[in-house]
Order: sequence, then structure tokens, then C-alpha cells
Amino acid sequence: MAVSEILLTDKDERGVATLTLNRPDVHNAFDDKLIEALRSALLDCDRDSQVRVIILTGRGKSFSSGADLNWMRAMASFSEEENIEDALHLAELMAVLNGIRKPTLAKVNGHAFGGGVGLVACCDIAVGADTTRFALSEVRLGLVPAVISPYVMSAIGERQARRYFLTGEAFDAITAREIGLLHTVASRDQLDSETETIVAALLAGGPEAQLACKNLVANISHHGVTASHALRQRTAELIAQLRGSDEGQEGLAAFLEKRKPGWQD
Repeated sequence: MAVSEILLTDKDERGVATLTLNRPDVHNAFDDKLIEALRSALLDCDRDSQVRVIILTGRGKSFSSGADLNWMRAMASFSEEENIEDALHLAELMAVLNGIRKPTLAKVNGHAFGGGVGLVACCDIAVGADTTRFALSEVRLGLVPAVISPYVMSAIGERQARRYFLTGEAFDAITAREIGLLHTVASRDQLDSETETIVAALLAGGPEAQLACKNLVANISHHGVTASHALRQRTAELIAQLRGSDEGQEGLAAFLEKRKPGWQD
């Protein structure tokens, strides 16, 4: 286990890596240092062939309250060019988390506001404690959720984004599930077990197939519901390639032979 002041990282024997935001005194708000630490840790996990699943969570009462207001106040004195460069670091973090090749799971242990909602939306799967509250409250600071908007809108849709971007109002975990930000809501004392249930389901899948699934979803989402000839061709080629791959052959053989596939050993 590697430990830093602002980010805790752990990888167990199953290949489950847990990244824990570790600024509980400021509700795990992120500044430039935490942004870089998290981006670097995610890339390390993506390169590590032993990592199968990545869990993102927070230490203390909050998941993440978004950007550190003291950091933002300091940035206000910087030039526009410096502010753009700084914002691009956050945009890069979101892009890395959204595009990482391993399955990602947000374990939302507490409140998530602003950029914290962006982190949740960038993960493949999100489970939250039933006491959690969410808010895209940037407008109440005279700002907008610009950098996180593509990922949040992908999760909750344009209609819900119009409401919550414009009002900045808080909403609870049940609402977060209803609008698509969370997949599952659990009581606080059941959050760990619910997370483990999802992790077990992820570990049961073939890692190459899961990467192909992530790419498939991205491609379909980009093209929309009307599949072009090129997209139909590509999806047919994809399943053909996976059927003939070592992992695909092992998965089919294991099913027919009523045994676990090799990646579950």
C-alpha cells in the first residue's frame, strides 16, 4: 500500500485497486496537488496489468466537495491564460478517469458537490450511501460546471442537467439514482458489502471483453441510436474478433465445461 498525505492507494491480491481521497478536513475538496496525485495514480493503475478494478472513494464524511475554495480564490488573481491552463489540468483528470481501460467504481461514501459529482459521473458504475447529498452548485458562486459538464450530462441527460445546472439545488441519493448518476443506493452500514457485490461481478468478467465493452459503449454513444453501415460492420467485426480470441475461447470452453474461466483463478 502506498500512502500520501492527500491520496491513499491500495491494491489487494485480487487486483482491486482502491484510491481514497484523503483531505477529510476540507471534505476531500481538490486542489492542483490532489488533481495531479489522482491523475497519476489512475494512470499507474491503467498501466498495471495486475489491476482488474479501480474503486474511487473518500475518507471521512464526504466523497468530495469539489474544488477547494481557497485554491479557487488564489487562482482568481492569476491571468486568464494561467486560469485556462489550470482548468485544463482538471479537464485532463476527468478525461483520464472517464477513458481509463479498467472498470471503475465510485463508492460514494458521503456528500458530492460540484467537481465531486463529475468524478462520480466519470466512473463506469456508482454506488452511494443513502444519506449522501449531491449538488451542482456552481451557479451559486457565479460559475458553471463547465469542465465536468460532458460527463455529468452523459450520466443524467440534458433535461436533468438543465434543472440542476441552473438551480444549483441539492438532491438526495434516491434522486441521484432516478436520474442516472448512481446505479445503486445502500445504507451506510451496507455500502461496503454492496460495493463488494459489484466488485465480484466485475471480477467474474473477462478483462479483454470488459475493455471491448467500454470501447463499444463509447462508440455507440458517439454514433447515436441509428447505426451506420460502418458501425454495423465494426460491431460485427468486434464480436468476431472476440469469439476467436484466447479469452473468448477460454470463456466459452469454461462455460461448456462447467468450470471457472482462467481469469477467475
